[in-house]
Amino acid sequence: MIRNKDTYPLQPPRERGTGRALALAVIMHVLLGLFLYHGIRWQNSTPAGEEAELWTEVPDLSTPRPVPPPPAPVAPAPPPPQTEEADIALQQLKRKQQQEAAREAQLAEQQRLKAQQEADAKRQQQLAAQQAAQLALQQKQAKLKQQQQQEQQQAAAEKLKQQEALKKQAQEDAQKQAKLDAQKKADAEKAAKAKAQADAQAKKLDAERRARIAQMQGSMGGGTGTSGNGLAKSGTGSGSGGNAASPGYADKVRRRVRPNIIWAGETAGLETEISVHCSPSGTLLSATISRSSGNSQWDDAALRAVQRSDPMPVDTDGKTPSNFKITLRPAS
Repeated sequence: MIRNKDTYPLQPPRERGTGRALALAVIMHVLLGLFLYHGIRWQNSTPAGEEAELWTEVPDLSTPRPVPPPPAPVAPAPPPPQTEEADIALQQLKRKQQQEAAREAQLAEQQRLKAQQEADAKRQQQLAAQQAAQLALQQKQAKLKQQQQQEQQQAAAEKLKQQEALKKQAQEDAQKQAKLDAQKKADAEKAAKAKAQADAQAKKLDAERRARIAQMQGSMGGGTGTSGNGLAKSGTGSGSGGNAASPGYADKVRRRVRPNIIWAGETAGLETEISVHCSPSGTLLSATISRSSGNSQWDDAALRAVQRSDPMPVDTDGKTPSNFKITLRPAS
């Protein structure tokens, strides 16, 4: 009947060094047997006789002495009896020696295993400590790398934010500049249009003034040259039109000229003085710039405003002063 190996009772593992212990036990038993054998043989052998020579002084032969008898031979000790108890004792001794040798070998093996286990445990502890240190170093490196990545991301986000802010500012500046350019362009177009309109109006007023002057001269053409001289005198302020204006006449002229000013440019520091020559009825005969503001465009706009104000208002006496000056500034 074949039994499965799993059904056999478990046996303890074979300890190392058992063969060596058995060999040492056999050698000890052989040596012990030889020792016992030689001991028993030595006790069973007959001791050999010994001879000795004694030298003494020459004896006195005159008186002979009796010879002592030889000593009796010593009987050898009887050998120990070879009994079954000696064999049993010898076997027990061998067994005891074998057990002691096995126990010593087992104890040595246990000590070796214990030392090996302690060394393995110490080595495992060192390995665990190294692994823990390496893991801590890796975690520290990972944390440092993560921190660096976060700082880089924050720097990139800040840089992107700054770029977006600069881009937005640039767009706003471009829009403002575009609005300013458009406003300047519109102002320039408006100024050009106003100038064109003013030029046309001035030409129209100049044509009308010339026509009125021609009409007045035609109506006075049948007179003598004294009338012409009187007109000339009027023009110079020495005639009846040259009377001094009343204190409130300047306000009348200002109220008349102000609505006709068309100006969309700068207003700071601009002041123009215009000399006006009128007929007693207020017809504008001439208008010239006597003191410029330094800005030719504003000077032209002020001159056009005066030309549009024809005829000029009459004074309290019902006549317009022949010569006076008007100082104009742009409305702020």
